[in-house]
Amino acid sequence: MTRQMTGAKMVVQALKDQGVDVVFGYPGGAVLPIYDEIFQQNDIRHVLVRHEQGAVHAAEGYARSTGKPGVVLVTSGPGATNAVTGLTDALMDSIPIIVLTGQVPTFMIGNDAFQEADTVGITRPCTKHNWLVSDTKNLSEILHQAFHVCTAGRPGPVLVDIPKDVQFASAEYTPPQKAKTSHYQPQVKGDMATIIELVEAMEVAERPIFYTGGGVINSGPAASQLLRELVESSGIPITSTLMGLGAYPANGQHWLGMLGMHGLYEANMAMHGCDLMINIGARFDDRITGRLDAFSPGSKKAHIDIDPSSINKVIKTDIPIIGDIAHVLEDVLNVWKSRGRKVNREAIQKWWAKIEAWRKVDCLAFKQEGKSIKPQYALERLEALTKDHDRYICTEVGQHQMWAAQYLGFNDPNRWMTSGGLGTMGYGFPASIGVQMAHPDALVINVAGEASWLMNMQEMGTAVQYRLPVKQFILNNERLGMVRQWQELLHGERYSSSWSEALPDFVKLAEAFGAKGILCSDPADLDDAIMEMLNYDGPVIFDCLVEKHENCFPMIPSGEPHNKMLLGQNASTKDAIGSKGAVLV
Repeated sequence: MTRQMTGAKMVVQALKDQGVDVVFGYPGGAVLPIYDEIFQQNDIRHVLVRHEQGAVHAAEGYARSTGKPGVVLVTSGPGATNAVTGLTDALMDSIPIIVLTGQVPTFMIGNDAFQEADTVGITRPCTKHNWLVSDTKNLSEILHQAFHVCTAGRPGPVLVDIPKDVQFASAEYTPPQKAKTSHYQPQVKGDMATIIELVEAMEVAERPIFYTGGGVINSGPAASQLLRELVESSGIPITSTLMGLGAYPANGQHWLGMLGMHGLYEANMAMHGCDLMINIGARFDDRITGRLDAFSPGSKKAHIDIDPSSINKVIKTDIPIIGDIAHVLEDVLNVWKSRGRKVNREAIQKWWAKIEAWRKVDCLAFKQEGKSIKPQYALERLEALTKDHDRYICTEVGQHQMWAAQYLGFNDPNRWMTSGGLGTMGYGFPASIGVQMAHPDALVINVAGEASWLMNMQEMGTAVQYRLPVKQFILNNERLGMVRQWQELLHGERYSSSWSEALPDFVKLAEAFGAKGILCSDPADLDDAIMEMLNYDGPVIFDCLVEKHENCFPMIPSGEPHNKMLLGQNASTKDAIGSKGAVLV
């Protein structure tokens, strides 16, 4: 039996058939037919954001914390162009989202009509794929293809641009099972001969290391479980990128911590000194490698990734395996077990002894002294008081983001939402809204800097309207902290436009929105203030006044290899050169 319906109704029906339960959006003239259909049903909840960028970041938070695609609905012209930052962010971090945009009627396209923009042209570089629907009879199939493309292979954002006359016209609806998706079927099974080559390398390696990324999390829960089994069985140390935190538990005995520009000393040194590097779902980005010609020079490098374009793009790989992480790890484990679960345990024991020596440097050491709150201490206490909760953490971008990655522990995947590749200030607050919508009973905290948080502060209206108890934990140093740090260390202490002036009273700002505001400036009051935040059943802005000129260490200086790090002055190292409150090792 054929089902005739308008294009607007097709959109809503397709979302229902794809299992969508929430859409983040902002209405406008070019999408009003779709909004009218949303009004007439109760299966899909619409969340009215205050800015289209906020809608996309909220959908990212929803997607990252659930593993399901997030959905956005915005109007044409400025509605679509406001979504571009979020689309680019999702593309860089491989987050599956579908952005539906309204467009002027087909017969007006190209005439500079009111609120017209070349949305497909503008978003082609920042989407995995996009479509302009010119005929209603193609709309439903394109929508189902969009869901397939955004989730198959390496996840990413897609966009469907829907002219207003296409929304009004009627045609036959195509159900998901009849949509043509065979033209895009990424390879998921790895080459068995290459997998055997990797296992053979694991069996004889003396200083192996697993280097994991967000691809493990994107592959789904099975990938994280298989990774944990492989690590525990083999005894090989493991580190992770910023985006991969939680795939292996932070309390696991083989965990080295995060690596990279602000990664841990022991993780970076192990990467530099290993003889077998097994990259699982990471892309060798510049924040990890440091100077390319000095990156882990003595190691054989394996790379498992579902995206063929990531293989050999940055670093030459000796053992390239294209495939889905879960499928490949399952085969690796099966082959390794069938061959007797062999590793060079005596050599790996010596390797661990070396790693333990690096660990004694205690690169995250700090001293909480005096009446000023150290940002590290604020996050140390936040971790202690919330680690036993059903907790999700989002961040903005900057020093606070790196401190959060260093001092907060993640024992499960999908609990850590941050902007890695694009580094988008303003990401965290709307992302926390998306996470809270997906997990209404969980504790959702956005660790923020005051400068980043102000970029999408308008979303406090969204949080209050939908009674979302998101906690905004702002480390307020009245500075653009990471910019100021680079200016101190690399630009002769010339602080060009890196001090925030005319900041709002965050407590009054919270109250103006109908939320709760908390101010804390004394370390003696910090625990009680955090508990007050946790116990309040509603959105909170927590203004934590921290040391203004604290720097985030460890840090790989610009142009240095990843084994040359600036450490904080409290790190326990003797072979060091003093440098503005830090040591270079």
